[in-house]
Amino acid sequence: MLSSDKIIIGRRELAALPDFGLEQVKVKVDSGAYTSSIHVTSCFEKADQLHVVFLDNKHPGFTGQEMHFKKFRTKKVKSSNGEVQERYFVFGTMIIAGLSIQTEFSLTVRKGMRYPILLGRKILNKYFLIDTSQKYLYLPISITA
Repeated sequence: MLSSDKIIIGRRELAALPDFGLEQVKVKVDSGAYTSSIHVTSCFEKADQLHVVFLDNKHPGFTGQEMHFKKFRTKKVKSSNGEVQERYFVFGTMIIAGLSIQTEFSLTVRKGMRYPILLGRKILNKYFLIDTSQKYLYLPISITA
C-alpha cells in the first residue's frame, strides 16, 4: 500500500473487536510497539485451550465473559520497561477507521492504564499514517447495531 493510500488516524482512536465481544474500546497508537496488545484481567491455559477475560471493570466495554481460544501461541516479548515477558498471542478482527483487519494481539495486564489496547507497527505500517495532533477522528463503532 502506498503512503497516499493509507488512512490518517489520530494518536487515540476507538475500535471494535467483534471476535472478542468488544466495541468502542479506546486505542492508543504506539509506533514504538511492534505488535498490538490488549489488556486482560485473566489469561490461563486449561485443557488445550486459552481462557481469557478481556479488559476490567474500569473500562466501559468490560463484560467479564471468559473467552476460549483453541489457536494461540506464546512468545517472549520485551515490555516498555525493558523486562522480558512470556506472552500469549491470539488472532482477532479489529474494526478501526472504517477498516476490518485480521491481526494478532499480545495479551497483557495493562491494569491502571487508560487505554486497554495499544496499536503497534505491524498494523500501522500496512494501513495507517498517524497525525499526532489529532485524536478520535472516526465515529464510535457498534458491532451490535
